[in-house]
Amino acid sequence: MISFCLLFLWIPITSADPHSLKYLYTAVSGDTDFPEFMVVGLLDDQQFVHFGSNTKTLVNDAEWMNKTEKYYRELYTEPLINQYEGFKNLITFAKKQFNQTQSKGVHTIQNLYGCEWNDETELQDYFHHYGYDGEDFISLDMKTVRWITSVQQADTIKQKWDDNSKDLHYLKWYFTKECIDTLKKYVNFASSVLKKIVPPSVSLLQKTPSSPVTCHATGFYPSGVMVSWQKDGQEQHEDVLHGEILPNGDGTFQKSAHLTIDSEKWENNNYTCVVEHKENIIAIRLNQSVIKTNSVKPLETVPIIIGVGVVAVILLVSFIIARFIMWNRKSTASDDGSNPSMTQQNQMQLEVSLSLIKQERSREKRTFIEG
Repeated sequence: MISFCLLFLWIPITSADPHSLKYLYTAVSGDTDFPEFMVVGLLDDQQFVHFGSNTKTLVNDAEWMNKTEKYYRELYTEPLINQYEGFKNLITFAKKQFNQTQSKGVHTIQNLYGCEWNDETELQDYFHHYGYDGEDFISLDMKTVRWITSVQQADTIKQKWDDNSKDLHYLKWYFTKECIDTLKKYVNFASSVLKKIVPPSVSLLQKTPSSPVTCHATGFYPSGVMVSWQKDGQEQHEDVLHGEILPNGDGTFQKSAHLTIDSEKWENNNYTCVVEHKENIIAIRLNQSVIKTNSVKPLETVPIIIGVGVVAVILLVSFIIARFIMWNRKSTASDDGSNPSMTQQNQMQLEVSLSLIKQERSREKRTFIEG
């Protein structure tokens, strides 16, 4: 199964824990081994279907989709092939607006859209966003049903799309009716999968003695998790870099938090990796004997698993990552304007995001240690 990562990712903030249906479209130009056009569908941040221009085939990635497979393929395969051409035109337009028509670098257009529904409160939300080279480009304001630009280069297409009243009426109907109805139907089909809880496996990793120590949680479901470092029972923010939540190839997720301090400092203080997921807290005290490195095999240790009630007394957790996303990306641009490297921080993210797609991700364990 092909797994997908987001170059840009936007997910609406809500007070509850809603179900979500999202579709991510990615068009790529330039010298790359990735397909020119890819689509992935996610239900509650789990990939359930994907399409690629290299095969022009819609592929099921979830067993519950067997209930709708024939209908889904017949309904969506042909439109996706047509949209392939539309996205190629859109990326050409964007390159022209950014004066990158002669660029040989890799450029991307991404479209993330979908809806959310809380089955307890019945609250709904909708989103429809485009990004170019990892930055916001243009998005649909669901209240006014008008397009909002994030950069001046999108002004021309905003005017064109705002003038298309037929499409705007369709989008309003799709999000408030069709998307929500489909989400409810899929939640029903996948109910047994969505209700499962798989606790994380937690490890402390370090490439070299001078590298940051990584608290790495993997193999958990659902995606809502908090990974933090504590010093003497207090959450540590200084010298800590939080990674994003990423999908594994088996429907589970992973997340890391990197602690950058001298070994003398952590040996003389009580530093603890704390992972909170659903009803469990897993805490591993930082000690040389429990760190997995490239050269030294750690002693066998058993992480402390603490019930939520006990944690409230002995662990101070500042915040819980539930259903939100904040992204703060640093980009390094090449001479021709392409973005060869991008980093993302503080992402829940679906918590979905959403780096170009790595087709080999499904066969990797993606441990922190590299050979």
